[in-house]
Amino acid sequence: MIQKNRILAATAAIAFFVGASVIVSAQASTSLGSIQASLRDISQKIRPAVVEINVTEIVQQQVPQSGFPFDFGNGQGGPRSFRQSGLGSGIIVKRSGDTVYVLTNNHVVDNASDISVRLTDQRVFKATVVGADPRKDVALVSFTTRENVAIAELGDSSSLQVGDLVLAVGNPLGFESTVTMGMVSALGRRGPAGGASSYTDYIQTDAAINQGNSGGALVNIDGQVIGMNTWIAAPSGGSVGLGFAIPINNAKSAITQFIAKGRVQYGWLGAVIGDIQDTSTYPQLARDMKVEGTKGAFVLDLYKGSPADRAGLKPGDYVTAVGSTPITDANQLTQVIGSLEAGKTSSLTVIRFAEQKNLSVTIGERDDKDQVAQGKNLWPGMTVVNINDQIRQEASIPGNLRGVVVGSLVNQDTPAAIAGFRPGDVITAVNGKSVRNMMDFYRALNEGSGRNAAFQIVRDGTEVTIGLQA
Repeated sequence: MIQKNRILAATAAIAFFVGASVIVSAQASTSLGSIQASLRDISQKIRPAVVEINVTEIVQQQVPQSGFPFDFGNGQGGPRSFRQSGLGSGIIVKRSGDTVYVLTNNHVVDNASDISVRLTDQRVFKATVVGADPRKDVALVSFTTRENVAIAELGDSSSLQVGDLVLAVGNPLGFESTVTMGMVSALGRRGPAGGASSYTDYIQTDAAINQGNSGGALVNIDGQVIGMNTWIAAPSGGSVGLGFAIPINNAKSAITQFIAKGRVQYGWLGAVIGDIQDTSTYPQLARDMKVEGTKGAFVLDLYKGSPADRAGLKPGDYVTAVGSTPITDANQLTQVIGSLEAGKTSSLTVIRFAEQKNLSVTIGERDDKDQVAQGKNLWPGMTVVNINDQIRQEASIPGNLRGVVVGSLVNQDTPAAIAGFRPGDVITAVNGKSVRNMMDFYRALNEGSGRNAAFQIVRDGTEVTIGLQA
């Protein structure tokens, strides 16, 4: 009886909705028509401003001996030059007189010997690189014409929210002016380890992006460019709904600097930083420094004479804000400092030994190759961590020995490396003060000038004293 009643109720419900279907269908048709018209408008607005970029680069490959009887070479083969073609996308972002500027990815035009730009109306122009920056994977190329060209409207990527509708426009696999639709899946994504740079974050979208889309536009429902499509996460190499775009706000200053200077200028602080909320890498460090659960970036080492050093920043400080911008992690601190103009003064909010302090820092300029300072100027030049059960077992540290352990040396030129520190050394005292945790270590290290310290260590059961001077 219960089952029969459920069937009758369901049948009645279906009958009701069927009866109302004419009204619903009419409303749905109007709504879908409106959406379709909007999508057409957006596509017509943005497609002419998104171009196909064709590149040719000269690559060297080792050619084996051919064995041909009339080979007049040395019979051993050798390097030969080959022309290799590539394809990507670009966004027309600016015009100055007869010069038209196209934003794209650095990896699209990197090492290119010839570049051409094809517009949607099939006009083709020879282009040259104005500036390129591998840190953010952005580049600007230009071509010259007196003819009319469409210029994209750049939006504000900071206004994006997860769930916003977006269109991706580009030339995937050579299919020019392709438009796909999706949504903003996530914001503030990091690039792949060892791949994309830490100087930008990414918009994640499920709009279909494939090879050839790189440098193309990600646009909002107003037809404004809010991102530049850059990479995909796909085991097969094809779209699986995990596409990533550089927020356009992260590229706007690069466009201006490329035109003015031919390069992007990055701010420099002069500190080696880490994420100590990651307990697998820095066991108990956040707890010892009384910042557990607090977002920020931890200062592990400083370059002598750097902007950070002159500002009074110290190893063991925890940076929680730059100016009015809260810092969530080390990656964001790198981005925020990198976006600041060299020579400008900004404030740093830090937590030092559980107390908040404000420092004033004059930003320096990072060099083109990230070789901003030599290791010999890095203080103290080693990473120190708490001893947990795993470390104690792996490093064969006796159960009754207390202190902190040297985890790694930054490089072989640092004061710590030159003085003879080794990974696995257990530091039991600094400047005569007992060290039982990381708070003890950094307090003792920063006493006095902060540039001279005597360390009592235990190595393979033997007590050793090492003096360190920067």
